[in-house]
Amino acid sequence: MHAILAAGGQAWPPFVLVAGLLLIGSVAAAEGLFEAAGASLARARLGPRSLLVALLGLVALVTAVLNLDTAVVFLTPVLVHAARRRSLDERAFLYGSVFMANAASLLLPGSNLTNLLLLRTDPQSGEAFALRMLPAWLAACAITAGFIVVAFRLGEQKTVDATEPPPFRFGLGAAATLAAAILVVALPNPALPVLGVGAAAAALRRMRPRLDLRTLTLLFACTLALGTLARLWHDPARLLEGDTAFATAGLGAVAAVLLNNLPATILLSASPVDHPDALLLGLDLGPNLAVTGSLSAVLWLQAARSVDARASIATYTRHGLLLVPLSLAGALAVLLTARL
Repeated sequence: MHAILAAGGQAWPPFVLVAGLLLIGSVAAAEGLFEAAGASLARARLGPRSLLVALLGLVALVTAVLNLDTAVVFLTPVLVHAARRRSLDERAFLYGSVFMANAASLLLPGSNLTNLLLLRTDPQSGEAFALRMLPAWLAACAITAGFIVVAFRLGEQKTVDATEPPPFRFGLGAAATLAAAILVVALPNPALPVLGVGAAAAALRRMRPRLDLRTLTLLFACTLALGTLARLWHDPARLLEGDTAFATAGLGAVAAVLLNNLPATILLSASPVDHPDALLLGLDLGPNLAVTGSLSAVLWLQAARSVDARASIATYTRHGLLLVPLSLAGALAVLLTARL
């Protein structure tokens, strides 16, 4: 019973926080916040590569503040439509959205559910976490953006859609997003306050939020079961004992792909880890190796289908095999250097 209670104490705040962030993301999307930002960038006087980098920056910002699942669900269609408005090859924008979302999920506790699960074993404020992870976040985002620009050919811009983009308005969705960002940084456990903001925003907007409660409930049950198992069976966590930071990061990445990063986090963090930040980098960046690595990739595939974009699992993995070693090694090297 003690193991179950301990696993529940680790698991419930992250899931409650993510539910609140997804609610806020639904309200912001319904008000056209993401669409307006993407369309405005598409109409700006930017070359194809500059446009791609600007849109990847938008993905990084939304991921950091509102969670990577929110980013891939609502911004993947925005990036694809932006490419089509400029008659550019949409593959860079399509794959860039999910690769950047995973890379940018390092910055804040709420940016990735794995961050929250791992932090339950090492409690600290959102501000302290952000300051510690900022160098790695910047490196991971820069390497990912550079890789996308080089790996995909954008083609020649033939026409520009002259349709006026929807106007940007600071409405309820933007206000709720700002409030959530402040709460995540300011509070040691912002789960319930952020959920309250999300529920209030959805109620005031009088909308039925796009929140898959069945998936969240299933993931919570799986996390609770594995958390209980990890407290009774310590062999997975012992795999990290005595490892270097780079070995820990690599093991986290491989475990994320084989098990999915949520179960991997629970199994590997049940006991104190020698290099928790390295493990976090592996669990967050590792899912760019394969779509099995995280829930965000599954949501990305669904978002791609919603706009008739051809998302290939083979292409995802082929590029991920090059991107992940580069981004993981670069981010970890910067993080370790920043602490010297």
